[in-house]
Amino acid sequence: MTNLPTIVLLLVALAAPTVHGQCLAEDDNVQHTKADNPLSRNRLYKGESIFTLKLLEAINAATPTENVFFSPYSLYHVLLLAFFGARAETEKLLRTGLELHWTEDKPVVWQAYNIGKKSLAARFGQNSDIQFTSVDKLFFGKQVAVRECMEEKFFEEIEKLDFEQDSDGSRQYINNWVENVTYGEIKDLLIPGSITKQTKLAIANAAYFKGTWQSEFKSEQTQKEIFYVSSERQEFVDMMHVLGTFSHAANEKLGCHILEMPYKGQDESNRVSMFVFLPPAVPNSLEQLLARLTSDTGILSEIVNEGIPRMVDVKLPKFNIEKVVELKPVLERLGMGKIFDNAANFSGFSDKENIGFDEILQKSKIEVNEKGSTAASGTVLFSFRSSRPVEPAMFHCNHPFVFLIYDYGTQAVLFNGVYRQPE
Repeated sequence: MTNLPTIVLLLVALAAPTVHGQCLAEDDNVQHTKADNPLSRNRLYKGESIFTLKLLEAINAATPTENVFFSPYSLYHVLLLAFFGARAETEKLLRTGLELHWTEDKPVVWQAYNIGKKSLAARFGQNSDIQFTSVDKLFFGKQVAVRECMEEKFFEEIEKLDFEQDSDGSRQYINNWVENVTYGEIKDLLIPGSITKQTKLAIANAAYFKGTWQSEFKSEQTQKEIFYVSSERQEFVDMMHVLGTFSHAANEKLGCHILEMPYKGQDESNRVSMFVFLPPAVPNSLEQLLARLTSDTGILSEIVNEGIPRMVDVKLPKFNIEKVVELKPVLERLGMGKIFDNAANFSGFSDKENIGFDEILQKSKIEVNEKGSTAASGTVLFSFRSSRPVEPAMFHCNHPFVFLIYDYGTQAVLFNGVYRQPE
């Protein structure tokens, strides 16, 4: 069973100048008539896919020898909420960083955000085999005078807490909210002292994914095998095994083999799959793959369509990863560090309070077993080529690889990671 909780939190204290103006645009009512474009959601999440690869590059650069696991979907939503409250140069900065250049109208982005939110709830309801929830929150201090139009547009997201009189109680409340949304998987996110009397706003997204492989691994076939961390270092892992029909491709641009592993309950509107990018078993192949993957931001749209169904012998490691990523230096690498400056402008949230961002972090956890998995790797002992190898293909996961969870419905990357070694 795939079990994937994650949380992103953007903590806000004092900063930023006060500027008056309309909520999302100079005339929200007029602009809203343009916002019902059915393509807007697809354009929004196409931008998220580009953002994903840039984020992977930045996080991997910050932790080049560790396992990487994060949710670009979750972070994207937190920064999207920040974008709705941004003004002037800060708005331009976030528009560029979030790949929102497809429209100059913020109400169109807001409409796309809402379409995506409603679609998510409809697609992954109680009767769905795949469970995916993503909840956004704007935790404002009770003393903050939130603009009335923002309260109307984000009435589902906004919640008032008494940061000034009960800062630690507010911290515990947010921690409990995170724990509830992630079904108890992510606990005690905020440490004592992280919420203070000066806190004005905490923007959060909590996401939880649970899915079962369409082709499950048999537990009796799991056994200890060697995982080659490098040519000098090997570790034993619990290696799972399955022989089945999977979509398989040899991608010459990336110089790797790619395997798609779908989850149960698939139909055209609810398809979710894990893609594994397996480089050759040679030195520096992972680094070369990552460099190619992140430099070609249009590659994801090709990847999901290029595979050929065939018989594949798959071996995947069984593992758990839990990561806390401090995202402020990561966003600085992406050219978005100025959102933390004192001069950053988030007056769209309130025309009476000075609001600015201090810190941002993400905590993610993944559990991989025979029922479902978000991470997989394979050993390519045959030479790389685009021609079809002899059946069945061997996709044995015993050296570092890249993986992602992809939602066909939104064309968005939900989770992304690099598996380098057992933890």
